[in-house]
Amino acid sequence: MRHGMANKKLNRTSEHRKALLKNMLNSLIKYEQITTTLPKAKFLKPQADKIITLGKKETLQTTKMLMSKLQDITSANKVKKTLSKRYEARNGGYTRIIKAGFRYGDNAPMAVIEFVDRDVEAKRVDRKKKDPAKDKTEEKKLATA
Repeated sequence: MRHGMANKKLNRTSEHRKALLKNMLNSLIKYEQITTTLPKAKFLKPQADKIITLGKKETLQTTKMLMSKLQDITSANKVKKTLSKRYEARNGGYTRIIKAGFRYGDNAPMAVIEFVDRDVEAKRVDRKKKDPAKDKTEEKKLATA
């Protein structure tokens, strides 16, 4: 019988699973779309929905609970200020899983998990903008050489 077997173990210890979940939640909140394996995406989806629902409540207790789950102030602030406002009219179903084929090395099923109505520019958070002045100086160096 399957009584009391609610979560997938993902072949990891409980500490590793907890750290994996926290890191994936922070990445999903930061970039609003991540690519991972299908079992990990299915493991992450209900937790992400619970985090957004928690962020919609405006109390000190929910802020502390967000901080304890995410352990990242920027992610917690984004949930409270941006994502909760975006989904205030929606009752659940904040994320979607899209199957994305199979990984080359081990043929593992891959999936993209993303927020519904996501901000497309959020994926470019860490990318450095090209500086046009720097490009011109490099062109001059190449031209003189």
